[in-house]
Amino acid sequence: MRKIVVYELVSLDGVAEDPDGFIPDWDEDMDANLGTVIGSQDAVILGRRSYDDWARYWPGKDIQPFSDFINGVTKYIATSAPLSPEWSGAQAVDGDIVEFARRLKEGDGGDIGVHASISVAQALLAGGVVDELRLVIAPGVAERGRRLLEGVPALRFETIASGVSSTGYLLLGYRVLP
Repeated sequence: MRKIVVYELVSLDGVAEDPDGFIPDWDEDMDANLGTVIGSQDAVILGRRSYDDWARYWPGKDIQPFSDFINGVTKYIATSAPLSPEWSGAQAVDGDIVEFARRLKEGDGGDIGVHASISVAQALLAGGVVDELRLVIAPGVAERGRRLLEGVPALRFETIASGVSSTGYLLLGYRVLP
């Protein structure tokens, strides 16, 4: 069975919205961590807002390791509206995203990533279909913005990875416990 892995950039106070505001720099350790996370993924589930932003930004970019990955991977977009602009490998998913993710997990393939897409991550966590949570935690308080775990029911996790990047970001991995 495939795993669903949520990867998010968050501030120390849990804000995941607009990470450019609390992650001013990016280092080689963060690149290596990202490379490890996406290395086993062959599909991504995105929310509509993330799709709209990323479909305009990522095509044609050469920011590795993420550019080749996100431009080449199959992308399932939680939306009932037609996708515009078009982006290679993107397909709309209309209906219950938790049920769709559950069916996707039962198929063949590698891990399924959820990147950015706060509402999708929250829905999948609440729906009990997320297997791992991978976080990059910035050493600063954002104060404003949507928080990753806001509204998510009580969950338990097991730490499966931990480290600190050369510029002080926590690189954490958790397995969601039943």
